[in-house]
Amino acid sequence: MTKNYDYDIVIVGGGPAGLSAAWGAAKKGVSVALIEREEAIGQSVRTSGVTWIENAKSFGIPDDYYNKIRNYAFYSPNNYVLKSSSEPHAAVLDVRRTYQFLAYQAASAGANIFLKTNVIDALTDEKRKLIGIKATSMKEDLIFRSKLIIDASGFYSIVGKSVGMVSQWRRFGAGAEYEAYVDKIDQATWHLMVGNKYSPAGYAWIFPLGNNKVRIGVGIGKPESQMDATQRLLELLESKPKPIDQLGRIVPIEFHYGLIPNEGLRDSMVSDNLILVGDSAGQANPLVLEGIRYAIEFGRRAGAVGADAVIRGNTSKESLKPYEDSTKKDIGSKLRAAIKVQYRWLGLKDAEWDKELDIINELSTEEFLDFVKADFGMSNVIRIAAHHPKLAIRQLFDMIKNVKNDTNNIQGN
Repeated sequence: MTKNYDYDIVIVGGGPAGLSAAWGAAKKGVSVALIEREEAIGQSVRTSGVTWIENAKSFGIPDDYYNKIRNYAFYSPNNYVLKSSSEPHAAVLDVRRTYQFLAYQAASAGANIFLKTNVIDALTDEKRKLIGIKATSMKEDLIFRSKLIIDASGFYSIVGKSVGMVSQWRRFGAGAEYEAYVDKIDQATWHLMVGNKYSPAGYAWIFPLGNNKVRIGVGIGKPESQMDATQRLLELLESKPKPIDQLGRIVPIEFHYGLIPNEGLRDSMVSDNLILVGDSAGQANPLVLEGIRYAIEFGRRAGAVGADAVIRGNTSKESLKPYEDSTKKDIGSKLRAAIKVQYRWLGLKDAEWDKELDIINELSTEEFLDFVKADFGMSNVIRIAAHHPKLAIRQLFDMIKNVKNDTNNIQGN
């Protein structure tokens, strides 16, 4: 027997993008169903939870849901840099609590959440027009008909691929980490480690959660390296290079694994009756592989734009285009510039990484934070490229400036 449901908007995926889209749409007064395959929101953690305090505050996330970071330590095989600020700017989220905060927010706005529900295919009419999704739940077949689908299914873009709108990501990061108890940690300092000693095409990290809890992980770029991230993590815990050796006893409590796209934004994020958001749309910062702030911001935007389209009675691609256009305007060129920097980083040997840290050391803390956030505003880039004393820094930011100029020229033609 098949159960049938009718909603204005169906959202696939109960991560931060989907939950934020559910809130953004439901508060407009349309009917919303969010479909999550796991038994609980936030049941499996697939992210290290790094974000920025200004974003967390703007989203209304309570400040006791994250650990505040004001010191930023970088290690290469033979170099070390520490950047500090008087006030904390970065945050390491309690991911599970944050996701459930977003879920309660969506539910309070009127969204319905279906757990243990697995999407198996898109539902189309005789003209191949998207009209809903097919799903299963506890061996029961379900049909969700809707005027609009928001695909927030993450890396695999389930609905987008099902209708042939997108293909699988070619370049991505694979991350493995343990949430663990450690004997010693400065809870205000994060640690990033680069070079082959740590990761052949990526980086390793220690992100403190407070109260002697940390996330220790490693990310590896694909297809640049075939190394397994989980195996590399185990090797690091065994060999304990600096600064892992400073943690004392490490007792793993929970394992996390995730994939994150690393190509920038999708060329197209909307189609008739369909919006892509979050990792499905490529909304991730490739420099430190974080995307929660984008997922929440653009999830809310997708929900609001989608709801307005439903209310107007027009969910065509053209009607949904304002979401895509505004997203590309806000972060498209920034992500392209960040990818350019990452290409440079992926080609560095250990000795070159040692020199790269010297470049990072020349940046002020404010400049450094803008850099790792991929906040490449043109005025900042020009200022740094023109006035910084070291040639290597000017060359690096000239490269970013050229990417942004090329983007502006394309948009102007």
